[in-house]
Amino acid sequence: MERESRETASIENDMSDLVLADADSAVKVQVDTGNGSSEESYHVPNVSQALFHNEEEGEEEDGDDSDDDSGTDHFSTEKSGTQLQRCERAGGGNLPDTFQTSHLLFYERFKAYQDYMLGDCKPSEVKPFTADYLEKVVEPCDWLALWSTDVFDVLVEVEDLDLKDLKACVRLVLPLQCETKGCELTEDAMKSLLEATQHKVPLQQLLVVYEESGDFDQTALALEHLRFFYKHIWRQWDEEDEDDDFDYFVRCVEPRLRLYYDMLEDRVPAGLIAEYQSLLEKCSQCFQQFSVLRNGLSTDSDSELDNVSMVEGLKLCDQVETFKRKLHIIENPLLRYVLAYKGNARQQCVQSRGPRESGMKVVHVVTASCSSIQLQSLLNARLMPLCSSKDAEIQFHREPVSAVDSCHQGDVVIILPGIYSVDRSIFIPDSITVEGFGFPDEVVIEKKTKGDSFVESTGADVRLSNIKFIQHDAIEGILCVRQGTLNMENCVLQCETTGVIVRTSARLTMNMCDLYGSKGAGVEIYPGSVCSLVGNGIHHCKDGILIKDFADELDVMPSITMENNVVHNNEGYGVVLVKPNNAKQHSGPVEKSEDPDAQTAEDKQTDLHFISTVSTTSSSATSTTTAPTSSSSAGFQPEPVAKNSMDGDTASSTGQKWQLSRQLSRNKEMSCSRAVEDLMDHQLFVSIQGNQFKRNGMGDFGTFLY
Repeated sequence: MERESRETASIENDMSDLVLADADSAVKVQVDTGNGSSEESYHVPNVSQALFHNEEEGEEEDGDDSDDDSGTDHFSTEKSGTQLQRCERAGGGNLPDTFQTSHLLFYERFKAYQDYMLGDCKPSEVKPFTADYLEKVVEPCDWLALWSTDVFDVLVEVEDLDLKDLKACVRLVLPLQCETKGCELTEDAMKSLLEATQHKVPLQQLLVVYEESGDFDQTALALEHLRFFYKHIWRQWDEEDEDDDFDYFVRCVEPRLRLYYDMLEDRVPAGLIAEYQSLLEKCSQCFQQFSVLRNGLSTDSDSELDNVSMVEGLKLCDQVETFKRKLHIIENPLLRYVLAYKGNARQQCVQSRGPRESGMKVVHVVTASCSSIQLQSLLNARLMPLCSSKDAEIQFHREPVSAVDSCHQGDVVIILPGIYSVDRSIFIPDSITVEGFGFPDEVVIEKKTKGDSFVESTGADVRLSNIKFIQHDAIEGILCVRQGTLNMENCVLQCETTGVIVRTSARLTMNMCDLYGSKGAGVEIYPGSVCSLVGNGIHHCKDGILIKDFADELDVMPSITMENNVVHNNEGYGVVLVKPNNAKQHSGPVEKSEDPDAQTAEDKQTDLHFISTVSTTSSSATSTTTAPTSSSSAGFQPEPVAKNSMDGDTASSTGQKWQLSRQLSRNKEMSCSRAVEDLMDHQLFVSIQGNQFKRNGMGDFGTFLY
């Protein structure tokens, strides 16, 4: 297998202390960029030139990415000096400066790992591929480096490389140049330490000393790649995967690298980062316990102690697999929010206040200013009816967040026309009513600052109406019903990430609303939830409505009502069901159905469109035609389908499944799309009628298997 060499990229150093963190901090984003954006744009061009410099092709076509190995020998005799920046050590000291390689962009690291270091290797081949890469790039001897650990930094000279173990043979530079952290080290102590290690130190712990000649640029960058890989990408259980016959870069390196940069650039909620770090730590501890237990077992012993250890080992192995599956879900950007994230810490701390001890109900009026006509209209239309009793009062607020934060159970928030920019999330833990006094386009709540969420509802009976929510620069969805009941009517939701999320055991009633712009699903419905969608427009999202199914054996199916909605112009599906890729749930391909009529129906599927229970190819009591580019669920109810199941084998076979003729690209390894089998048997829909599906890019109904 041909491999490009010598053309390589670089890695990240922690600029705060230049000390390699231990394995427990493998996923912590510790890069202190400070004014990172300006530095990043300043350093990247130079780093890119050093990273992908091709000696033989550079003169003819600079930056040309060729697949041959003509650029293997990168040590040009015509170097014009280093292309990397100097990393000055904080606090001075007697140690020399090193190379600055901490501001590489995602695509630079991506290209280095994919094209030069790992290629298409399997997990068991990672170390040999890495050693081969380092052999071609790293100077074999006679260069200075800082041996940097958590305890000390000391200047050494590299005399030889032991690439099989990814180590370097070094000698101490005299007189001793060393900086310690919380301890005292003498020259004799350092010599003794090197003798104990046979003068071999891990390459990951070496920081190349800065030189302006440019002779050691590639060495510095290669060691940074190695350091970054084993700090942020590699997992100690990777090479023990039973299924070793897969592309390690595609399955593991790319998603972990993307997650790292998503975390670095604040595109992942803080709660999800903490959850990922916790899972990684638990998985590491569990795997270490399993390894110790496994190594202690005797291969030819039948003792009771070994039998007990075997049982414990199997339990630990199952736990490791569970942790690995959860980590993979978070690493996959398609599944990260759909299956993994359970909420952020602040939301979990917000508690219901309950009713006031005095029993008084408060009407909170939100306005920066209003005219006398508006005030008179508000008084006649809303305040007089709400405050007719003696146990009610009126409070005024300038913005909606403070009004909601002041609410107790039973309070009412009335928002007068205006555009209200908020910089905090809105948490609704009590049963309150929040309504706009006017049309939705007149009462606008806009969130511009970056944050984990916009509106979070956990109250037992929350009501929203006549408000337009605009989301900017967000990480999570625009509205999340985590528990309790939310009734929303005549609202407009202009999304940026995901749209409305209905969590397990929560209830959402959404009537006459307009939702658009979601980069994920417009509405995400979780197992065990109750969701009623009536008369809504859901459009220009990644997917219209996403239904999550069977992530856990204890999950129960959601209860969904869909009536008179218009789901159109979504990039993916109008309605998509997300479920595990479990072979047990799919006894065989639909094409192998023994029912000839069912096969006929499937053969007529084209252009990513589904045949629903109402789109049969033969006459039945509930038949309704489906247009090639749109479909309608008008008049469709699950119960009549069951009653008419005796009208013929064709109606029965086509009336119990939605089928899909297209599968997603094989390149998406953890997902595919195929027929939604026996969807009605899941009893998802209480009622589905009068809906219109138009111009959805991948079809009206689909499945996503993970």
